[in-house]
Amino acid sequence: MPAHIIDGNALARSIRDQVAHRVAILKQRGAQPGLAVLLVGNDPASAVYVRNKVKDCTEVGIHSVLDQVPADIPQSQLLGRIAALNQDPSIHGILVQLPLPAHIDEHAVLEAIAPHKDVDGFHIQNAGLLLTGTPRFPPCTPYGVMKLLEWAGARLEGAEAVVIGRSNIVGKPQALMLLAAGATVTLCHRRTHDLAAHTQRADIIVVAVGVPRLLTGDMVKPGAIVIDVGINRDADGKLCGDVDFASVLPVAGAITPVPGGVGPMTRAMLMVNTIEAAERYFESGRRLAP
Repeated sequence: MPAHIIDGNALARSIRDQVAHRVAILKQRGAQPGLAVLLVGNDPASAVYVRNKVKDCTEVGIHSVLDQVPADIPQSQLLGRIAALNQDPSIHGILVQLPLPAHIDEHAVLEAIAPHKDVDGFHIQNAGLLLTGTPRFPPCTPYGVMKLLEWAGARLEGAEAVVIGRSNIVGKPQALMLLAAGATVTLCHRRTHDLAAHTQRADIIVVAVGVPRLLTGDMVKPGAIVIDVGINRDADGKLCGDVDFASVLPVAGAITPVPGGVGPMTRAMLMVNTIEAAERYFESGRRLAP
């Protein structure tokens, strides 16, 4: 029996509806949530992602500001724009679209965002809070994966989970979030010897390594839940994930498609983090210091 296909679009719509309700409550109190997105350069993929995020803001009622700057902007000027947004009381979340041009220090830029406006969850303070089990803003992609697993009915407590990929954006925080949920977690990556030996015993596999069709059906335990975070172009230019969907589908118990799986959930959880930031701001009754 083929795997159940987990519909990330449907779950994302449900979550956006919940966010829209929370936004409406704030607006009734005269409070308008705001998100600023900084886009450096004209990378086509980044431009698409940003347009979708702005569209989501419009749908749920969040005020959005798109600040697109030239690819050759000096780092000092970019940091100056972030500093201004940190001080802007109408902006409650700040997102810098990655990747950045080579001359920009990505770490310096992410650390310049005020932690209470870091709705991507990348600031070192927010990473530390996640590590200690008290997250302020969980990174959006692994946060979305956790929601997908919950929606799929995954039993995380005591489950064997394998995460393939060790990035600060997905792999590492994903492992921490699964660990916090009670799973036994193995973190693998491109240099892991005998990757199949790990994945074949896993109840849950999250693949986020950026290698087209890395995970094949013979590497998956029957009935396992497989979450594909990857989005790639194969040699023929066709969109595909890190999972060989065709060979894994007959084996797994549930699987996310590419597209339509994790991608919509990443954007939905950005909306969740933004409304969380706005609610905390307005409930504090005062402007928070950056």
